Amino acid sequence: MNIHIAAGRVIDPASGFDATADVVIVDGLVRAIGRPDQIDIPRDAQRIGADGLIVAPGLVDMHVHLREPGYEYKETIAGGSRAAAAGGVTSMAAMPNTRPVVDDTSIVGYILQQAQRAGLARVYPIGAITQGLQGEQITEMGLLQQAGCVAFSDDGRAVMNSAVMRRALDYSRAFGALIIQHAEDSHLSGHGCMHEGVISSRLGLPGIPAVAEESLVERDIRLVEITGGRYHVAHISTSGAVEAVAWAQQKGLPVSCEVAPHHFALTDAAVAHYDTNAKMSPPLRSESHRQSILMALSKGIITVIATDHAPHEPDSKEVEFCRASNGVVGLETLLPMALELIRDGVLDWRRCLATITCNPARLLGIQAGQLAEGQPADLVLFDAEEKWHVDAAKLHGTSRNTCFHGRHVQGRVKMTFLSGRAVHNDETD
Repeated sequence: MNIHIAAGRVIDPASGFDATADVVIVDGLVRAIGRPDQIDIPRDAQRIGADGLIVAPGLVDMHVHLREPGYEYKETIAGGSRAAAAGGVTSMAAMPNTRPVVDDTSIVGYILQQAQRAGLARVYPIGAITQGLQGEQITEMGLLQQAGCVAFSDDGRAVMNSAVMRRALDYSRAFGALIIQHAEDSHLSGHGCMHEGVISSRLGLPGIPAVAEESLVERDIRLVEITGGRYHVAHISTSGAVEAVAWAQQKGLPVSCEVAPHHFALTDAAVAHYDTNAKMSPPLRSESHRQSILMALSKGIITVIATDHAPHEPDSKEVEFCRASNGVVGLETLLPMALELIRDGVLDWRRCLATITCNPARLLGIQAGQLAEGQPADLVLFDAEEKWHVDAAKLHGTSRNTCFHGRHVQGRVKMTFLSGRAVHNDETD
């Protein structure tokens, strides 16, 4: 079906294009972008009025947990894809801590097959750094990359052994692969279940010190210096970790990082009533750390916003705080939470949208995150002014464990297109 999206504000952060324009989609590709008197519009094209809406590239989330295979009672690839489409996300990179772990090409093939069957979003597997996520023997990264993996991580666990991490960074250079580290020294975090600080002391909960993250980031950057491997810090959350990344970038090292919306929007005060939907890893930090995160976003030290979408069934959350599973869902709140950064003056439109489109796509080396002629028509139409409140019961995925339930937000996805096919329509879904 040919489509004519008319009179929207078209923003492509990859090229800097930002103007009221029409978009023509033919055979799943963007055929033309421009004023209606400047472009050829097929007579049979379905017209979609976009007056008052933003037309942007489909969002790219480089850090999600889709749970399948092995944990389908928490989430499935199909369920996660529904949530992605509802959130305007057309491309997402799935972490390898499934059961079995994504350390074998057959598992990569299975994930790709299930994603294609769901047909609602592009899923890019991330392979494990070490076999079984055990932190001991590195995987066959070359074979996994050929099978479809776009990066490597032991997310959920850190690669604690320095020699193994050095070997992984060195080996990955042969394939230009990105190594993504869950930076947490398990010896320092111990049995902690929230940020170590005044609030953890008041609540009587064991804390996780900021240095647990910072010390591992600093170690890894030293390893990047001697290997030249591409290194990315997942869900960065502390002032010291940000400072270490800034230092590495100033030195010209191939070091990048991402932040999850909950780490720039919330603090450990959210744990005050023992709400297990405020329990994640790394934990929500103090206000001073949050301010450092916002500063790092404004300065371009942090260039990616990724949700760390982590679905859990109710039984994993409806327990004592320290026993609850870490993680929250985030695909459907990615856009409005990112837009808060524009309203708060942290980022402008282009830089904000870049953090959730072209920047993660470039890091992963995937064809996504741009709205340009000749490219697949993966795009999102959203109303930047529409206000709504997050209702966990109305989310589209399998699980409902959001930390933003009841939050009043602004910016709502109206339609999502994947290769020119509408996979979400707010008026009908």
